[in-house]
Amino acid sequence: MNLAEILHLDQFAPNVSAPDRWRVIDTLIDLLVRLGKIRPEDRPVVVKAVKDRETSNGTGIGYGLAIPHASVACLTAPLAVVARLNPPVDFQALDDQPVNLCVLLLTPAGQAQKHLQTLSAFARFLNNKTRRDQLANARTREEMLAVFQTAA
Repeated sequence: MNLAEILHLDQFAPNVSAPDRWRVIDTLIDLLVRLGKIRPEDRPVVVKAVKDRETSNGTGIGYGLAIPHASVACLTAPLAVVARLNPPVDFQALDDQPVNLCVLLLTPAGQAQKHLQTLSAFARFLNNKTRRDQLANARTREEMLAVFQTAA
């Protein structure tokens, strides 16, 4: 899967500041609402789905990464936001390290296979230390997008 196909320039946030993981999630969902990717009336359902998932099983996977994710009925295609967190935020990661790179992933309900494929594609992509470092050091949305485009 080519992740650059579902990521557009406006879906990168190079400098998100939030006090905790819950506010990070709210901030990224609010960005998608402002962009018109999520309807305002669907926001509460999306927030609940992502936070329920985060509560049941944390999404901090280690190496400074978190991939909060959920399936929601209001979408017809996968949707993601990539954010660089400054300062890093505690996502209760497996390695107990704070998170400086967060990918919010949303997929349509009823498409479990697509959800797993997309989540797996992000995990594989971010498993590469060079890419993680490039994203961690990116200062602009353009620089962040270029990391995904050059790997395609």
